[in-house]
Amino acid sequence: MSDGRSSNVVWHEGTVNRARREALNGHHSVCLWFTGLSGAGKSTVAHAVEERLHGLGCRTYVFDGDNVRHGLCGDLGFSREDRAENLRRIAEMVKLFLDAGVIALTAFISPFRADRERVRKIVGPDDFIEIYCRCPLEVCERRDVKGLYARARRGEIPEFTGISSPYEPPESPDLILDTAEQPLEECVEAVLGVLEARGVVARARPRIVRTRGAGA
Repeated sequence: MSDGRSSNVVWHEGTVNRARREALNGHHSVCLWFTGLSGAGKSTVAHAVEERLHGLGCRTYVFDGDNVRHGLCGDLGFSREDRAENLRRIAEMVKLFLDAGVIALTAFISPFRADRERVRKIVGPDDFIEIYCRCPLEVCERRDVKGLYARARRGEIPEFTGISSPYEPPESPDLILDTAEQPLEECVEAVLGVLEARGVVARARPRIVRTRGAGA
């Protein structure tokens, strides 16, 4: 498998670097990597966390598993090799967003430990926060609004995680969210707590954007 590096190219370092961008933003950049089965609540939690961070005036972006396959990874399938390449591309994109001073939130099943470890190395271990959305398979199947589990059970979707392809839970994630039991707001608070503890953000009153209107 290629390491994704081009030959005969040299990284150009601009005068406006990550530290200056972070200083302008008023917070550090980091990668929040949400992993778990389909239907475990990864996207739901990631977007809810982004909403809270946005209210605090943070620069954020959510990389959603389905969304990136509409363009950046639209040429990839779901074989073991394609899954690995999908995550490699995302990791490289996240790394650029971190350099831009952005808090990157990712919602990917990312079922294999080796692939997640590869992402950690690309992004950088100090910038990688692994969040395991733990949820029983039967609960994920009940939540299956897209009907993917039912199709996988019928053999219509090959190599579907949890049915015909394994999911390898993180052995030592930075945070575990029991999304079948914990309310969404509790999950969001737990993630924000990790960010505060690491000094990524300091929670304060939400920034109020004033617009012109009556009496302005």
